[in-house]
Parts: sequence; C-alpha cells; structure tokens
Amino acid sequence: MITSFANATIKVIRKLEQKKYRQQSGLFFIEGLRTVGEAVQTGAPIKALVTAPDLLVSEFGLSLLDDPHLKDVERIEVSAEIYEKLAHKEGPQGIGAIVRQSWRDLASLQAAPDDLWVALDSVADPGNLGTIMRTADSVGARGIILLGNATDPYDPTAVKASMGAIFSLQLISTAWKDLKAWQQNQQATLVGTSDHGATDYQQIRYSRPLVLLMGSERHGLSEAMIAGCDHLARIPMAGRSDSLNLAVATAVMLYEIYNQSRNPVKIEP
Repeated sequence: MITSFANATIKVIRKLEQKKYRQQSGLFFIEGLRTVGEAVQTGAPIKALVTAPDLLVSEFGLSLLDDPHLKDVERIEVSAEIYEKLAHKEGPQGIGAIVRQSWRDLASLQAAPDDLWVALDSVADPGNLGTIMRTADSVGARGIILLGNATDPYDPTAVKASMGAIFSLQLISTAWKDLKAWQQNQQATLVGTSDHGATDYQQIRYSRPLVLLMGSERHGLSEAMIAGCDHLARIPMAGRSDSLNLAVATAVMLYEIYNQSRNPVKIEP
C-alpha cells in the first residue's frame, strides 16, 4: 500500500490534473463509483485501478474489483489520506482509475443514416463541455467534434460533469474546414444556432445524418460557419435575457432534434 505523497506513482496521478501532462501521456484520472463503473461497463481502456481499501465499502464498488474487464489491469492500493488528496472532495468512495484517452480521426469516420453529432467551436468552460457530453449521450448522439481552441474533454471538471458519458461518445478534434469538407462528403445536414438566425428552432426539420454546430460561449459562430450552415436556428427569448448558457442552449436544440425522431406513446385524457 502506498502511504507517501513522494511515491512516483502518486506524483504521476497528480500530474494528470495538468492539461499539458494529459496531452503528453495520453492518460487521464477518473474518480468515484459512477465514473469508474461507467468506464468498466463500457470497456474503456483502463491502465490502472486505484483503490483505498479503508474507503471502498460500497457493494457495487467491491464488485467492480472482480469484473472480467479488470482482470489484467494493474492494481494500485493507497491509504485513505493519499486517496482523499487525489479525489479533491469530501467523502470519497475509494475507487479511481488511470485511463487511456480515446480520440477518433474524422476523415476515417463514415456517417450512419441516423447519426447525430455535436460540433463545438472553441468551447472554453470544461463544465459546459461535460454537461453537453452528458446531454448528447442522453439523446443518443454518436459523438462530440471539437473545433478551434477548445477546452480538454479529459479535464477533471469536464469528466465529472459528463457523469460517465465521456466513455459512450466518440471524441474528435479537428479544424472547421475539415469538418465542412467531411459534412459535405457524408451528405450530412449542418445546423447552426445564432440570435441572428432566420428560423425558429422548432420550425426546422432535422434530417439525419446531422451535425449540430454550436458557437463559443463568448463569440458564438463565426461568419464563415454561419455561411456554411444548411439551416441557422434561433432560440426565442421572451424575457430580458438575450442569450442562454451554452450547455443549456445545446440541450434545448438536442431535445428538439431528439423529439422529432421518436414516437412517444400518447395517453388519452
């Protein structure tokens, strides 16, 4: 059991809080029963399991230790004091993991007829990105396409906000021109949002495969992106507010897209 903060393995895990080291190593650290459970159940590429026996008391958490997916995965045991520092929260559940990042190449992807992708231009807030990942997964989106100088989806805040959805989505980082070329080649519909949009978001027929393009928190979509969209949607505002939080606006759009494709059972009054 590791009991010293000077231990080399502990130093590596703590370095994974830094974007630079995550990029260099291709690794990230996750913590908590739900997130680790999602990683295991989705077959994520787990490099090492980190546990604090004195804190790991959940039956579900203990059952994960015997999961076949973790059969050949390195086990790292640490003291409760060490784990509490790694978790950065009160009442940690005593289980974490070092996981390899998973990125896909856009050029190699073939769009399926029912595909839904969310493209985000220069998203800056990791909490927003994590929330968008969670929402995208909830409506069955295939993945997230990050454009420009986007925040890291493997940032601890983004991973936590995704509530495990990061393991169900395909992640792509690319340039606008490459996304536009791919979208045209795949004959996918490209829908953007803007307060200057001519069409109410509920008046658009969202044909799939579809890419929903959302602008940055501060600047929205660029003129080139607006010009490149097949449809430009506007979310109406009735109060004094003239905009929505990026994660909220994305959720509004995603659920309109989702609702157009499902057939809920109607209950008669």
